[in-house]
Amino acid sequence: MTENNTRRLSLSALVSLNGVIGEPMTWAGPYFGAGSAAHSLAVLERSDAFLMGRHTYELFARQWPTATGPYAERLNRMQKYVFSSTLTEAEWTNTTVVSGDVVTAVRELKEAGGNELMVYGHGRFGQTLVDAGLVDELTLTVVPVFVPGGTPLFRDGGLEHRWELVRAGEGHDPGLASLTYRPATAAKA
Repeated sequence: MTENNTRRLSLSALVSLNGVIGEPMTWAGPYFGAGSAAHSLAVLERSDAFLMGRHTYELFARQWPTATGPYAERLNRMQKYVFSSTLTEAEWTNTTVVSGDVVTAVRELKEAGGNELMVYGHGRFGQTLVDAGLVDELTLTVVPVFVPGGTPLFRDGGLEHRWELVRAGEGHDPGLASLTYRPATAAKA
């Protein structure tokens, strides 16, 4: 766990039974219902900021600025940071583009204090955070489908990490499983 004066960074990802995380909107939708929506809103409400890589930003910025309802309202209202070496500005309200060193910038955000920082998905940005030891909690929601190809949860070139299971059980909608881990060294501290 992080020290008392730093914010906790939580990363949540949807993952298929065969370990794919890429393009979950094409295969996870039928399993994402009212229970998952309520849980996602609760997570956002306890978070100060939403962090994302460019790809997640592009997906979310197309969908959420014009959406309605409590989840969309919270997401649009909260501070967002997109980490990209190619974007120069963000059109989505309350979004700051961070083009510098990801690890340094996220470490500074954590040290600024406040409530939780939230990351959805696990692309290159997520793997960078895990490899740098910046993720305090990792939640995988397992969706009961085999996806015939796509980006795997962890790609070649990542570092080895040990995690300790802190919660396991049914997901927030039928068919889903939820697994929450913390870094093994933090769990023993």
